[in-house]
Amino acid sequence: MPMFTTYDGTRLAYHLRGEGEPLLCIPGGAMRASEYLGDLGGLTAHRQLVLLDLRGTGDSAAPDDPASYRCDRQVADVEALRAHLGLDRIDLLGHSASGNLALLYAARHPDRVGSLTLVAPGVRAVGIEVTEDDWRSAVALRAGEPWYEEGRAAFERTWAGEADWDEVRSAIRPFAYGRWDAAAQWHEAAAQAGTNRDAASAYYAEGSFEPKATTAALAEVTAPVLVLAGEYDGGPTPARAAELAALFPNAELAVQRGAGHYPWIDDAEAFVRTVAAFLDPDVRTVTVGGVRLAYRVRGAEAAPPVVLVHGRGGDSRDWAQIAERLAVTRRVYAVDLRGHGLSDWPGDYSFEAFRDDLRGFLVALGLAGADVVGHSMGGAAAALLAEDEPGLIGRLVLEETPPFFPLDPPRGPAERPEGRLGFDWPVVPSTDAQLNDPDPAWRGRFAAIAVPTLVVAGGPASQIDQKKLAWMASRIPGARLVTIEAGHLVHTERSAEFLVALGEFGIGVL
Repeated sequence: MPMFTTYDGTRLAYHLRGEGEPLLCIPGGAMRASEYLGDLGGLTAHRQLVLLDLRGTGDSAAPDDPASYRCDRQVADVEALRAHLGLDRIDLLGHSASGNLALLYAARHPDRVGSLTLVAPGVRAVGIEVTEDDWRSAVALRAGEPWYEEGRAAFERTWAGEADWDEVRSAIRPFAYGRWDAAAQWHEAAAQAGTNRDAASAYYAEGSFEPKATTAALAEVTAPVLVLAGEYDGGPTPARAAELAALFPNAELAVQRGAGHYPWIDDAEAFVRTVAAFLDPDVRTVTVGGVRLAYRVRGAEAAPPVVLVHGRGGDSRDWAQIAERLAVTRRVYAVDLRGHGLSDWPGDYSFEAFRDDLRGFLVALGLAGADVVGHSMGGAAAALLAEDEPGLIGRLVLEETPPFFPLDPPRGPAERPEGRLGFDWPVVPSTDAQLNDPDPAWRGRFAAIAVPTLVVAGGPASQIDQKKLAWMASRIPGARLVTIEAGHLVHTERSAEFLVALGEFGIGVL
């Protein structure tokens, strides 16, 4: 267990989990040992977590001066850890009460912050008030839960001044989680056991915060900021989290559906997707119809745009080799559709939804008229969009795109593979049902595609009926058909030939 000595001689401990670029994580509580953060739902697959035990918690020593537990005085501990790690800048994550500490650190050391992730953060440091009405609205969201009535009555007692929080803790603790299941109950018990309650009372001591000065300083913080709130959380509610995000010049707000105060416990994969996308410098996000879509960009900003849309079960990384080559002359956008990669996994999937994602993506980023290259499911989404709104697309490439004839024989129920997937499994049965019995209007409107179109077929090794694919090409006015015998994954299996076909069509470099 590594240790370091902070400004006043106190020995502090930190714990390392995972590999990669370090992410310095400050626990909340207030004054709770870092153990309750765990691996933050598997974020260790993307970053090395540096989990600080605040002074007097976990494996860190208690200070000689109890007044040093005050939140603003612990900023120096975070800075001492940065220096100890030899980092010029730190990516900093604060949860709950330590959101205040992270805010104070960013205000005092803006040049030392590479990025700031605030998870269900405390907001006292900037003078945002979490009101009784906020909590009432959050509590009301849980009506119907078996523990709701007892918990609501406990809240009412505290609001009336008839009880303090410690007296009603057992009744209100389920409200902190999206699901009050065995995992949440275990986590809550372990987290409470790791809290230094004497230090917690000093954390918010008078003089800890100067909201006006802190707010003014944060307005000058240029580092990217993510404020992540739980849908069910009362402190802060998503609305208060939005107020916090608005204080920064370069912040985004994410609200995790079905989550409370510990979103990595409620839905680890959703939490990791959101935070990993934010922390990855190659990934950007845009929200379309309430769904956060991740995407990757390459090439000069002023170059003509081309949008790459992956197939079912894939994501934007599938286009890495193609994107690298196209970026020589083009601005390349590779998007993760809903339910895939680092985008949101909302649970509802259809070809129409993917079409609408693509439409919203093009509109939100001002890419009307961009060339679009779609593989398989992504090609189907692009084809449906071109039928509806051809003005949004310049040139269209449909690689191994299903031609929307009923499958013969139809696909039966698919069995989910074991382990974590890079996409949401419900995508498969939802799209299989549509492939088995597609809307005949989809193939009936191929003639409405009024943009230059290239259809790329994979030859006899493909799972797509090549005769029907040729029929689709014949129905699209002026479409070209090119066969590259690679099977279904043409752009990955025969990338050089695929690039030549794109070049001859006017996309990329010959």
